[in-house]
Amino acid sequence: MLVTISGPAGSGKSTAAAALATALGYDHVSGGDIFRELAADRGLTPLELNQEAETDESIDLDLDRRLRTTAAENDDLVLESRLAGWMAGEHADFRIWLDAPLEIRARRISEREEKSVDVAREETRARAESEATRYEAYYGIDIEDLSIYDLVLNTARLDPEGVVSAIVTIIEAYNPEEDEGKTPVKVDYDF
Repeated sequence: MLVTISGPAGSGKSTAAAALATALGYDHVSGGDIFRELAADRGLTPLELNQEAETDESIDLDLDRRLRTTAAENDDLVLESRLAGWMAGEHADFRIWLDAPLEIRARRISEREEKSVDVAREETRARAESEATRYEAYYGIDIEDLSIYDLVLNTARLDPEGVVSAIVTIIEAYNPEEDEGKTPVKVDYDF
């Protein structure tokens, strides 16, 4: 099974994807790690690479090509990135979108990257705007269109174990044959 996890920065994608892969006994591939490596290789922050990508489409196209190839060539995988649900295409068996309010995401990023919440909030907001513009320009994707996802989960009031537990429960109950041709069910947990 190929499971994708997508969502904005600070929503808990990386933490959930790694823990879900462990829980399912799957491999885990992170688009964010690939993007951060590309930024570091160029001596840039992720925000700076995002800004550079606004005028150099090869950055996004290369990353997304890698994600599509990974999705096509692997089973028993948790593929995680902002666009993983879109890039995996027909190869995805179950698509997940994680989210949380900006203030909570900024606080998480602040703690993770050892920067002030104000800086994290502004960088996160700017990065999201930059990415949304590029996704629309390159692929015609409206990142706010969640209709492709099988599960939409608000992580604001869940710890990482709670997020993974909710996801595993839904995946175990998921019956793709029953849903064929139907609009995916959206579940928004906000405890």
